[in-house]
This record gives sequence, C-alpha cells and structure tokens, in this order.
Amino acid sequence: MTRPLNPVFANRPMTIFAVMSALAKKHGAINLGQGFPDEDGPRALIEAAARAIEKGPNQYAPVQGAPELRKALARANRRFYGIEVDFETETLVTAGATAALAAAFLAFLQPGDEAILFAPYYDTYAPMIEAVGAVPKIVPLQPPLWRIEQAALASAVTSRTRVIAVNTPHNPTGRALTIDELKIIADVAIANDLIVVCDEVYEHLIFDGAAHTPLMTFDGMRERCVRIGSAGKTFSMTGWRIGYATGPERLVTGMMKAHQFFAYVCPPHLQLAVAKGLDFDDDYYAAFVKAMQEKRDLIMDGLKRAGFDVLPCEGTYFASVDIGSVGGVDDVAFCKEITEKAGVTAVPVSAFYGAGDSLAPRRYARFCFCKKREVLEEASRRLKAYFA
Repeated sequence: MTRPLNPVFANRPMTIFAVMSALAKKHGAINLGQGFPDEDGPRALIEAAARAIEKGPNQYAPVQGAPELRKALARANRRFYGIEVDFETETLVTAGATAALAAAFLAFLQPGDEAILFAPYYDTYAPMIEAVGAVPKIVPLQPPLWRIEQAALASAVTSRTRVIAVNTPHNPTGRALTIDELKIIADVAIANDLIVVCDEVYEHLIFDGAAHTPLMTFDGMRERCVRIGSAGKTFSMTGWRIGYATGPERLVTGMMKAHQFFAYVCPPHLQLAVAKGLDFDDDYYAAFVKAMQEKRDLIMDGLKRAGFDVLPCEGTYFASVDIGSVGGVDDVAFCKEITEKAGVTAVPVSAFYGAGDSLAPRRYARFCFCKKREVLEEASRRLKAYFA
C-alpha cells in the first residue's frame, strides 16, 4: 500500500522526549530529560482512586467530566485566583493537558487562520495547529532572558490571526511571565479580538515566594481566555492523564465538542481522586512548592559545580544551562554526548522550535529536577566528574 499519510505527523520525527528517554535507557543514564517525577504523588489520592474503583460505577463519566471534579475546579479557581466559574458550563475535564491544548486548537482555528506561538514552545502546539490547516506564527524569545516584547508580538498579528498560545510558568525556560508581559499579551488580544490559550500546567510550581497570575484575571480577558491545568503536574501523577480547562461557556463548549471525538471521556475513578486533591489544604501546596524548590536549588548548584552557566529558574521543574560554558557547540550533539559518556540525559532546547528553524539557539540544554534527591546528587557527581 503506497497511499501517503498525513504529512503533518508522518514527516515529523518522534518527540524528543521519547528519543532521549530511549537513549537514556540504552546507556543506563540518569534520565533528566523527560519531565516526569520518579515518585508518585499523595497516597491519599491513590487510595481515593482505588476506593472509587471498588465502589463503582466504572462506566463513562459525563462528556464534560465528573461533576465532582468540575465543582472542585470551580472552587480552586475562586480560592487561588478569585475567578468565579460556573462548573456546569465553564469547565471541562480532558485526557491530560495535552488533549486540552489539542481540543483548543481544533475548536478555535480554521484552515488559513494563524496562531501566534512564542518560541521556544511545547512541541504539541505546532502540529495540532497545522493539522487544522492553520499556520503557526512564531515570535522568538531571545535568550538568556526570554522576555516577551510588545513590538515583536504586535508585528506578528495579521488579519488572519485568531489565537495566541501562552505558557507560564514556561517550559523549557523555567520563566514565569511578569505582570508587564501578561499585560502586553492582554492588550494585543483585546485590540485584535483574539482568543488566548493559556497553558498553565505549572501554576502551582512557582518559586521564591512568587505567585501565579492567570491572564484570565486581567480586565477584558475573562471572555477570551481558556486556562488549562494539569493534575499530573500538580499532584505528581503524570500517568493519570487528567487535565482540565476553564473558560467562558462558548470556548469551553467548543473544546468539549472537539475533545469528545478523539478522547470522549476520562477514567471516572481518577477524576474523583483529583477532585479531592484540588481541595487539599494550603499545607499541601506549600510543601509541594518547598520540596520542588529544594530540588531546583540542588540541581542548579550541582550544574554550577560541574562548570555550567545556569539560567534563572522561576518555576516549572526544569533548569536550563548554557552548554558553551563547558565547551558545547550543538545542543543535540551535546545531549547525546553526555547521555552516552557522562551517564546523564538532558533535552536540547532547540527541540522546542520548528524543524530547521534558523532562529533556534543551539547552545542550551534543559535538565529536569523532579527526581529523588539522591538521583539529582548522583547526576551532579557524574557531570562534575565528566567535565573535570
């Protein structure tokens, strides 16, 4: 059979996370490339999910998501951000945050439309936009500060622009956008009547006493934003694949109508457990941030002792380095080298750009620190020994 496949996917390589994880396994390297914790999250959630399976029913949840979880989402929006949400019409449970992103692009874009992306960007964005027949319009952020500039964003808008996608805290750079940067996005979105897809999966992972500010809280943005979150990130349960979206009824309904045709619903027992997690008291969230900040500090210190120039990390669980500080020239080759020879795996930041993008910097690598303390210490020891 020689019929061609959809080139949007067929012509793309395997995601860099799978490639580097396979390479790490092959060489017995410590995998600080793919972003998943090596410890499960709260025992109380696991027990809640197990009880829900035993109790049943183990049948389809409502297409919008279990009411218990959607009510908990509404409570969480009010509690953390002062956002009032109608749980029945303004929330949606999805098969992970990735499915929420896909549903948003499928629902909001048509062939010929343009969607603005800030590069570097999570690798799901571009192929889903292209699969709709729309065009990613790239606004590159300049290292090492990676700041959004008003002139660059405004100049990217055309008569075909429909969507801006924004991620904060930001993967892979570890930045949390400032109020001024969020205001730039809000002003451009309002002036041009644009929808903003807000990827906020690391909303509860901002460090050094800072707080997350959703773009949805800005004047004029409530009706044009969808806010996407992730139970996998907030509760260290990435395998559960429970994501969620909050936004105005028209946008959330559009996402639901797209999501129902490629994922339909999510496991009910996991949704019920996540609902309990969203209602955890402040002590859980404070301890979660404290523990991850300690790991950030540990890996950043280890990377510095190995000879790296380490970029600031304000949120997420990723720390980036300038590989030029240890003689690296090409980030892809460098990440393969340290996997094979140093026994530590990282991900090249150029993988967060389009293939062949001439503006993609080639001197930065991303290390994931949501690992056990002893794992981070051993990774630091290996890197220091190798670069010595």
